[in-house]
Amino acid sequence: MPHYMLSVHSSESQVREPMTEEEMRQSHERLGVVEQEMKSSGMWVFSGRLHDADTATVVRVRDGQVLTTDGPFTESKEHLGGFYIIQADDLDAALVLASKVTAAIDTPIEVRPFAGTSQE
Repeated sequence: MPHYMLSVHSSESQVREPMTEEEMRQSHERLGVVEQEMKSSGMWVFSGRLHDADTATVVRVRDGQVLTTDGPFTESKEHLGGFYIIQADDLDAALVLASKVTAAIDTPIEVRPFAGTSQE
């Protein structure tokens, strides 16, 4: 079965009113329902939430020397905030799940299939 990454993006340029505690509770509740659906259907592989992009470190090797710089890798106002790794029958099934995640948290979701797997 193909694997997909549902990446959750945040944007520094997006002006939003901060959520109230009640709105935050409701969002977490909706997301919990979607995550439970992923797990009970066997689609969920794993997921993770990331710290802010300014905590990233970029590692490179130049002339045999390891160089580290404060990240993120690209300068952007949009950053990866977290992700889900799922397995789904096809892209359409992955898109249905992504639509449920974005509806729960009101944040854009990018869906991308893994390359080079035997399930392609």
